[in-house]
Amino acid sequence: MRVLLKHKLEIAIFFGLIVLYFALRLPNLTSQPIFADEAIYIRWAQIMKSEPTLRFISLQDGKTPLFMWAMIPLFKIFDDPLFAGRFLSVISGFFTLLGVFALSWRVFNSRVALWAVLLYVIVPYTVFFDRMALVDSMLAAFSIWALFIAIWLLQKPRLDLAMILGYLLGGAWIVKTPAMLNLLALPFTVIGLNFKNLSKKSLFKLFLLWLVAILFAQLIYNSLRLGPEFNQLASRNGDYVFSLQELQGRPLDPFLPHFGDVKEWFMKLITLPVTALILMGIYFSIKTKNRLSWAVLVWVLIPTLILMAFLKTFTARYLLFCVPPLLVIAAYGLDSLLKKVKLNYKTGTILALILIVPLVFYNSYLLVTNFAAASLPHNERAGYFEDWTAGYGFSEIAQYLLEENKKQPIVVGTDGFFGTLPDGLYIYLDKANIPVVGSGATVSAMLRETASQKVTFFVSNTKEYVVLNKAELIKKYLKIKPLDKKPQEVIKLYRLLP
Repeated sequence: MRVLLKHKLEIAIFFGLIVLYFALRLPNLTSQPIFADEAIYIRWAQIMKSEPTLRFISLQDGKTPLFMWAMIPLFKIFDDPLFAGRFLSVISGFFTLLGVFALSWRVFNSRVALWAVLLYVIVPYTVFFDRMALVDSMLAAFSIWALFIAIWLLQKPRLDLAMILGYLLGGAWIVKTPAMLNLLALPFTVIGLNFKNLSKKSLFKLFLLWLVAILFAQLIYNSLRLGPEFNQLASRNGDYVFSLQELQGRPLDPFLPHFGDVKEWFMKLITLPVTALILMGIYFSIKTKNRLSWAVLVWVLIPTLILMAFLKTFTARYLLFCVPPLLVIAAYGLDSLLKKVKLNYKTGTILALILIVPLVFYNSYLLVTNFAAASLPHNERAGYFEDWTAGYGFSEIAQYLLEENKKQPIVVGTDGFFGTLPDGLYIYLDKANIPVVGSGATVSAMLRETASQKVTFFVSNTKEYVVLNKAELIKKYLKIKPLDKKPQEVIKLYRLLP
């Protein structure tokens, strides 16, 4: 009780920030179009739920399954599968918030912890991805807690902490394979130690504890060998990562192009004020020789540089797990600045809230209330809202098909074999026993033949001006207009004519 009374103001503010967190994550959670990877993950989770022997089905595509496993119980709570998948990311983001608070308080103090949580709650980067059924929010949650325990292990070298760290590193690894970068960053956290007061015996003990953590992480990851397609995790890496041989003679490609991508993400998703605070936090960390903050920075820097140097395709969500520690550094920069200015801390806090929060909050508010008006990097806007990877109207189309199927058995064809279609539609037809047949951009001869025998529908995902022959248009859902004036895309539901 003494502790609660001593920190009652901080606790009250913290709970207020938790309320704000959910107020920016839960409203209109399914209003944003379903993304191709979301459709795939949710469909895998449904298959895992219905058929226990297929609990490792994601390994076939080189993906680890923990996110899908965690989604399965939510299908018993929520009827909408997209809401269930996105709610899992909201909960994952909440655990990240708790990790941000704990890490900030351990490395700095309670004021920095509250500033860090505020930034995490309102920054567009986290708001956007915490509302999507993608594995990256869960990876961020495991990673921030792994960093917290890694810092604690520097201060208190104990076997139990090393074991917990191993569980967290392993858990992150079976969420998404790039989490192995956390294992690479772990030894570099040694920068957080004060070597003047460090004996060789203490350093050796820490080294052994790291080995214990890495061993536990390896055991957890290798448990996936129970799945029949474990080898796919390694074989699919070539689809996403450049080998050293491929980069011979051009070591800065793709690093430099990816550097431009990162700059755009910082400006639009982290926002300019918070980016400035991150730089300020780095400056104060160096100036004050706060070694634990250096360990936080190294944890971010190592994965970021490796991803920039080797990834073939680089999108903002791939760096999401590096963002929460950066927000901790930004909060430290803000706290340090407020202590330097010639104002008392309370007045400076009010001024900072007035100057910074509206600039950061506005775009996040748009993401919740009017996503089409939000300012996003070009590739993110195109991929999530404009292109073939964005699925519109699937729940409405599915409801129409379910009603038609009550009248007589129907068959549905889709423009695509994997991803946005048919998975984005199939997640709503999971128990309907309606045959869904993948097809190409044009209707296959088999579907045409089926249309002469049964009522057959076709869902297309194409340009708005494309018209399907020998078909009756039932519904259409226009995607948002591309800013680069490319042809607008649309989801259309047709009934194929005999």
